Amino acid sequence: MGVTSDSPVASAPKLRRYPPFVRFWLASTVSDFGTYITSVALSVLILVTMNGTALDQGLVNAARWAPYLLFGLVAGVWIDRLPRRTVLIGGDLGRGLILAGVALASAAGVLSVPALVILIFAFGTLALTSDAAHQSLLPQLVPRTLLTKANARLQQSDTVAQTTGGAVAGGLVTLVTAPFALLLDAASYFLSAAVLHTLERPSQAPVHSGQRLHRKVAEGLRWVYRHPYLTPLACSTHIWFVGSSILGTVLPAVILNDLGMGAVGLGLVMGCAGIGAVIGTTVSTRLGHRWGTGRTMVMARIAQPVAIALVALAPVVAGGPRTGESYASPLQWTGDIWVAIALVGTGQLFFGAAMGVEGPLEMGYCQAVTPDGLIARMSATMRSVNRGMIVIGAPLGGLLATTAGAGTALWASFAVLLLASIVLLCSKFRSARIEDQQLTDDEALTR
Repeated sequence: MGVTSDSPVASAPKLRRYPPFVRFWLASTVSDFGTYITSVALSVLILVTMNGTALDQGLVNAARWAPYLLFGLVAGVWIDRLPRRTVLIGGDLGRGLILAGVALASAAGVLSVPALVILIFAFGTLALTSDAAHQSLLPQLVPRTLLTKANARLQQSDTVAQTTGGAVAGGLVTLVTAPFALLLDAASYFLSAAVLHTLERPSQAPVHSGQRLHRKVAEGLRWVYRHPYLTPLACSTHIWFVGSSILGTVLPAVILNDLGMGAVGLGLVMGCAGIGAVIGTTVSTRLGHRWGTGRTMVMARIAQPVAIALVALAPVVAGGPRTGESYASPLQWTGDIWVAIALVGTGQLFFGAAMGVEGPLEMGYCQAVTPDGLIARMSATMRSVNRGMIVIGAPLGGLLATTAGAGTALWASFAVLLLASIVLLCSKFRSARIEDQQLTDDEALTR
C-alpha cells in the first residue's frame, strides 16, 4: 500500500490512480455526513429535548475532546505500534455503538447530562485513536508530493458533508426527533468500517522501538516545539482552538434559545459554513502555490475574527434574546430574525471559507515536513493540545453565555481568534512554503 515517488507536483499522477486512497476517501466521506447530522442532533438533544443550558452544552463538548488532553500524547506512540487500518475499523464500530446507545437511552427517557458526558467521553477516546491513525495512514496511500492535494480532497468531502449534512439534519431532527437522527450517524460509522475493511493491510510494518514510552512521547514533543516553522503554527493553532470552541458552544444556544429558530435554523447556519468551506478547499492548493503556504494561512486566519464579528452582531440586530419564543418553521420568522440569520449565515460562510483555505495547507505542510516514523506522534501532539484547548474553551464559552450573555461570549471568541492570527502573522511561519520545506519520500525513509 505504501507509495514512493519524488516527482514534482506539476507532473504528479492523479489521486484516482491510487485505489486504496479512493476507498479511504469514501469511508471518510460517509462518516463525515453522519458527523454533521450528530452535531445538530446533539445540540438539539441537550438544549431542547433535555432543557439544558449553554453550560451543559459546553460540558458535553469538553467531554468530547478531553481524551485528547489526557491520552493524546500516548496515543501517538500506541498507534505507531498497531496496524492503522485495524485501529480505524475498531474506532468506527465503537463510535457507532455509543451513538446508538445514546439514541436508545434518550428515546427511553433515561438519559441525563452526566450520563451523556460519560458516553461522549468514551466516544472522544475512540475518536482520538482514529484521528491519529487517519493522519498517519494517509502518507502510506499517496506520495508525499500529493499529500496537500489528498488532504484537500478529504476536506472538500468534509465540507460538502457539512453543507448538506447540516441542512438535512435540521429538517431530519424536526421530523424524527434528535435521538433517532443519532441512529443515522451510528449507521454511517458502521458503513465506514465496512469500507475500510476492504483496504489491504499496509505493506509497511508498524513502528517498533526499544525506547521507553516517555522518550518516544518526548521525541514527538521536541519535533513539534523545536521545529522553526511548526512551533509558531502550533502555538497559534492552540489559541485558535480556544476561540473556536467558545463559538462552537455559544452559537447553538444563540440559534436555538436566544433567537428561537429551531433545528432548521441551526442546520441552515451550519450549511452556510459548509458552503464557505467548499469554496475555501477548492481554491486552497491554488492559493498556496501562488502566495506560499505561510502567507495564505496567515491571511485566512486574519479573516476569521472578522467573520465572527458579523455573527456577534446578530443578537443585537434581533433586539436581544427571545427566551421562550420558538419558531419551528422559517415561515414564522419575523423581519429582524431574517436579518439576524443573514448576518450569522454570512459570518459562517466567510469563517468556513477561511478554514477551508487553511485546513489542507496546514495538514499537508505538517505531514510533508515530518518523517513517517514521527507522523503519528506529531499528529497526536498537535491534536492532543489543540483538543485540550477545547476542554478550556467550551465550558468557558458556556459559562460566559450563561452569566454574561451570548453577545459577550461571541465577542470573547472574536478576541481570542484575533490573537491567534496576530501570533501567526508575527512569526517566521508567514514565509513558509511547502515546496521548500517538505521531505521527499526517499529522504523521509532515511530519517
